Amino acid sequence: MGGQEMEISLKINGKDVKADVKPNTLLSTFIREDLNLTGTHIGCDTSQCGACAIHLNGDAVKSCAILAAQADGAEITTIEGIANDDELHPMQQAFHENHGLQCGYCTPGMVMSSIKLVENNPNISEEEIRKGLEGNICRCTGYHNIVKSVKQAATVMGG
Repeated sequence: MGGQEMEISLKINGKDVKADVKPNTLLSTFIREDLNLTGTHIGCDTSQCGACAIHLNGDAVKSCAILAAQADGAEITTIEGIANDDELHPMQQAFHENHGLQCGYCTPGMVMSSIKLVENNPNISEEEIRKGLEGNICRCTGYHNIVKSVKQAATVMGG
């Protein structure tokens, strides 16, 4: 099952990658298992929770809803690719400072989705943050500190 493998080429976190994948391999599985970038979490495999969010060609997407073969030629950024050496991305720093996480399972997807929300709307309101993160589920918090984190990061990122 799964058919013959095919070669894909893509850029992930600034590095060129070529790999053979089965046609039915999910992008989230490829990222975690083939590339060992385990910051991309898999929470549901049904595109409901958002723990697997990455940036694909500049958009935040749920990587469990995309086949690796569909990413051929794409540019991908995962949570491992957003910090600048030892300096956290402003969104990561804001989540840290505002305790925008508890168990941390949803955090990579929450951070990746939040970055794109702020990039697309630097002066984002609390209501827009809540609406924009509806596709990301956190089972631990009441979202207050997550929203607070995104709001703080927006000021640093140019809002």
